[in-house]
Amino acid sequence: MSTVPQVTEHRPTAAPAHPAVGAATTLLDAYRQGDRLLATPTRTLLAHGVHRDVPHGSGPLARRVAETLREARDARHASPVVIGAVPFDQSAPSALVVPESLRTGPSLTSDPLVALPAAAPPPTPWTIRAEPEPDVYAKGVAAAVDRMWKGEFSKVVLARTLQLTGPDAPDVPAWVQRLARRDPGGYTFALPTTPNRTLLGASPELLVSRRGNRLVSNPLAGSTPRSADLAEDVQRAAALLKSAKDLHEHAVVVDAVHEAMAPYCSTVRVPRQPTLIRTATMWHLSTTVTGELEHRDVSALDVACALHPTPAVCGTPTELARTVIRETEPFDRGFFTGMVGWGNAAGDGEWVVTIRCAETEDRTLRLYAGAGVVAASEPGAETAETAAKFRTFLDAVGAEL
Repeated sequence: MSTVPQVTEHRPTAAPAHPAVGAATTLLDAYRQGDRLLATPTRTLLAHGVHRDVPHGSGPLARRVAETLREARDARHASPVVIGAVPFDQSAPSALVVPESLRTGPSLTSDPLVALPAAAPPPTPWTIRAEPEPDVYAKGVAAAVDRMWKGEFSKVVLARTLQLTGPDAPDVPAWVQRLARRDPGGYTFALPTTPNRTLLGASPELLVSRRGNRLVSNPLAGSTPRSADLAEDVQRAAALLKSAKDLHEHAVVVDAVHEAMAPYCSTVRVPRQPTLIRTATMWHLSTTVTGELEHRDVSALDVACALHPTPAVCGTPTELARTVIRETEPFDRGFFTGMVGWGNAAGDGEWVVTIRCAETEDRTLRLYAGAGVVAASEPGAETAETAAKFRTFLDAVGAEL
């Protein structure tokens, strides 16, 4: 019997019940910088070339995407799909395209070969610059907490970055291998945002997916770093489930997701209590919210745009939190805390919150990490949380703070 890995062309269908060994990792191995890779818990997508860009404009993004898909279909493109990234500021230009060709396979977790470890990163003399410095970030958190105690707002997500500069051109395919094989159950992506930049990461958070008339959202809020010691790791997980501060932060996000999904759905189901999910570096409080669409002409991207930004990446009230972010963060977020994903002409798709990510340009890699700040937050703890989130990428590129 042949053991040649099987892939299909064009349509991102659901994974077969018994996928061929290597069907997903073949696509991961075939990725080259300039391609578009997106690996989710349901499928693995590898796109080549650009058939059509989604144009920038003042109209709703979901409408522009739908029009671009129709144009591609009218041009006799076989089963067009859009794939790419949307920035934190939805009014800024996106990086969404209908690719020239698309190969699809099952999820990485269905492929036993994903358990094979990626090659360790070579020693690299990285030059690392923090923006802002940790003590400045902590002061920003303290200032936000003071304003919350005065009743100005209830939550804001504040981020910081690390800029890594190396002696050589980046080995993006190797970094993607390490990210994907370390957390194969998450959402691994590598997407061009400009001709010279690539956005890559391994997000744990599904903003929304649609399959038929079923919507699923998996908001995460409330986090704690993992420990290499098993007993300590379990204790941290148990403490997170009982943390009043983190449970409140999580509830704010879940309520916002429920409120945003409700207008599109005949029913929405929200579990009463959160559960836990883990990545290689973090524990997160997690709730899976499901809904049944009332009208089938509503796409996954329609709902994603209504949800974005959730309090998990911005804060609440949203507009005031945006203002605090602009006043506090000394950089433009760009695609960080935006969304990445895919969608087809039928309206199905998956859109993921762009976290645990970095953007590479020439010999520079900019890492991003944020933390949700509420009135009970402690500046030192929030700074430590961002440091733990940086570990996803620092480990992938062989860098130490």
